[in-house]
Amino acid sequence: MQVISPIVKDLVLIGGGHSHAIVLKMLGMKPLPGVRLTLITDTSHTPYSGMLPGHVAGFYDYDESHIDLRRLAQFAQAQFYLDRAIGLDLENNKVICANHPDVAFDLLSIDIGSTPATISIPGAAEYAIPAKPVAKLLSEWDHLLKSVAETPEKPIQLSIVGGGAGGVELALAMQSRLHQFFEHSQQFPENLEIHLFHSGVELLPNYNPWVGRRLQKILIQRGVELHLGEKVCEVQPHKVICESGLVVECASEGTRAECRVFWVTQASAPRWLQASGLATDTKGFIQVDDTLRSLSHSQVFAAGDIATMIHHPRPKAGVFAVRQGKPLFNNLRRTLLGKPLKPYKPQKQYLSLIGTGDKNAIASWGAFSWESRLFWHCKDRIDREFMARFHNLPEMSAVTPSSIPNSQSPIPNPPMRCAGCGSKVGSTTLERVLHRIKLEHPEVGNREDILIGLDAPDDAAVVKVPVDQVMVHTLDYFRSLINDPFIFAQISANHCLSDIFAMGATPQSALAIATIPYAWEEKQEETLYQLLSGAAKVLQQSQTPLVGGHTTEGAELTFGLSCNGLAYPNQLLRKGGMKPGQVLILTKALGTGTLFAAQMRLQAKGRWIDDAVHSMLLSNQAAAKCLLKHGVTACTDITGFGLLGHLLEMIQASQVAVEFNLEAIPVLEGALETLQMGIVSSLHPQNLRASRQISNLSTVSDRATYPLLFDPQTSGGLLAAIPDERADACVASLKTLGYTYSQIIGRVTPPNQGVQPISLIV
Repeated sequence: MQVISPIVKDLVLIGGGHSHAIVLKMLGMKPLPGVRLTLITDTSHTPYSGMLPGHVAGFYDYDESHIDLRRLAQFAQAQFYLDRAIGLDLENNKVICANHPDVAFDLLSIDIGSTPATISIPGAAEYAIPAKPVAKLLSEWDHLLKSVAETPEKPIQLSIVGGGAGGVELALAMQSRLHQFFEHSQQFPENLEIHLFHSGVELLPNYNPWVGRRLQKILIQRGVELHLGEKVCEVQPHKVICESGLVVECASEGTRAECRVFWVTQASAPRWLQASGLATDTKGFIQVDDTLRSLSHSQVFAAGDIATMIHHPRPKAGVFAVRQGKPLFNNLRRTLLGKPLKPYKPQKQYLSLIGTGDKNAIASWGAFSWESRLFWHCKDRIDREFMARFHNLPEMSAVTPSSIPNSQSPIPNPPMRCAGCGSKVGSTTLERVLHRIKLEHPEVGNREDILIGLDAPDDAAVVKVPVDQVMVHTLDYFRSLINDPFIFAQISANHCLSDIFAMGATPQSALAIATIPYAWEEKQEETLYQLLSGAAKVLQQSQTPLVGGHTTEGAELTFGLSCNGLAYPNQLLRKGGMKPGQVLILTKALGTGTLFAAQMRLQAKGRWIDDAVHSMLLSNQAAAKCLLKHGVTACTDITGFGLLGHLLEMIQASQVAVEFNLEAIPVLEGALETLQMGIVSSLHPQNLRASRQISNLSTVSDRATYPLLFDPQTSGGLLAAIPDERADACVASLKTLGYTYSQIIGRVTPPNQGVQPISLIV
């Protein structure tokens, strides 16, 4: 029997900053058996600060200038929680998240960057766009660029508050990009007006004086309005007000000018860090010693902008976050292995390369400074080499924990796991988890028709079936497709309940079956708690009590539900109810099969998986109710057999034919790209056999969307037959309910003797 290392330690990383990106890469190359790694981040793609001005200026595209954290976490075999940390419980070693249950840790590292200080300025939080979080800045910038592209003649006024390196680079980069738009559309550059506000009398006060003077000269030459010695005291719609009485108005209401205020001031820290009890400096940044460990809590480390090294204070600059990555990795690893930590001393002077928006750069090293196009090319090479470390990840099969000697594991002699006990999770673990779930979701087990449920010690659940209704049974169970048990359970629950909704039934109860990875007792408890919390969330939304289940331990996380529902016999929806003249409506986009196959190979972009997860988290319950209101006569959910496989079941049951519009199929972002790479799900070849039922196969099989017909879906949408005259209203209602990909994709026709029943229209 194979000996599998159980999970014995939890290392949790909050934030996807530069230091943590390096830690993830190094842990992927040198994993520690027995250590479960979790990344909590509010974005799947973190920008590299060195390339951000170049991205704004249009020199780098999105993927060139961002680290794909979801992909990096997949490489590091880490759990990936797309969420925002909002607090810490340091007595119980838990991270409090905005949308997840509390996350337990043994060792914690924080690298969340910083945010501009806006709180004390009236109106700044409401009317200014902060430079951080960068995702919000870039979203607003993209929105502005789209507006300029649509109406290039519209005047634009940008106000940038902050005269440090970030504010100056942002001003020059934005001006450069917008001038490109004006040149392309043959508009006047005078349409753009940029104001830069700085409370000091010199720009870039932390650099040698020549740098500030040179950049000031460049800004003036390029027509940027400088307001030095002006401290902004209030921001109003279309207006910036300074303490001196200076008021810069963008435009009065009713004009067509585009007005934006960008806030790029001194860095600040979120309040929850100090509120948690961590030792912080006067600005709220975590105080750390020379090993990057918290002064107040030995189980907490911090790096990047959010940390202050008390013996070696340094500016909040990306270069220090990058340099801290390796020593942070080493000391986290040494802590887990019980070894003494090693101090790290950052350099006092560092090379700073400041772009001027035109592929020139100013270099600054202590008292030395100079401007040259060569410096920009040097900076470009350095930045691209750094990013290549995260873009060019090695094959995962080449790096496995089994290659690490036992002496490098927190658990050198893992015990043999037996199966004679039914491989069950311990009863006390299960009791504690269920107690927590009941406290947080009291409504889940509270129904009069549940005669015996979770509250009773009996061997089985007992439910009551009304005399005039029938019971609908279904079961689904599968291995985790995503490294987040809370989200995975929600997807699984939606997938399992979908059969009930597709039959026109109302769910009554559910039994859960789960396999929890081998771990020490408290670690299994946390996994099971995260898993059942996700399932309980979905079950509560559908008013479906969890009445029992079975838990085992095994090599990997799996989960499923056995669901039953109630329906009136004459209202059941069957696959055999399609009628000629009806149209077919699909409520969700296709592509989860190929996308997750690509994710396993590190070929899927994080934002593609984000969109797919968003789709899978959308329950089919409201869609089923909407379809019933619009006269649906046949329905099924699209899951493992793919769209064509499930459609074929409906065709055969209804004895009809179908004209199918291939180009009308809604597609998840990235699915066509992964199919073009030749990446398909392992079930795809079997699903492809349904192509024998296509009458015009030879004329359509080369179309880009054709393989999607056979792509197996997880928590896919509903496929329904609707009367033609009600179809448009039905689609409009579905989109209002949040099923934005809903589309009419085909039409039911009479069968044609001797002709295959499916005809694809292109």
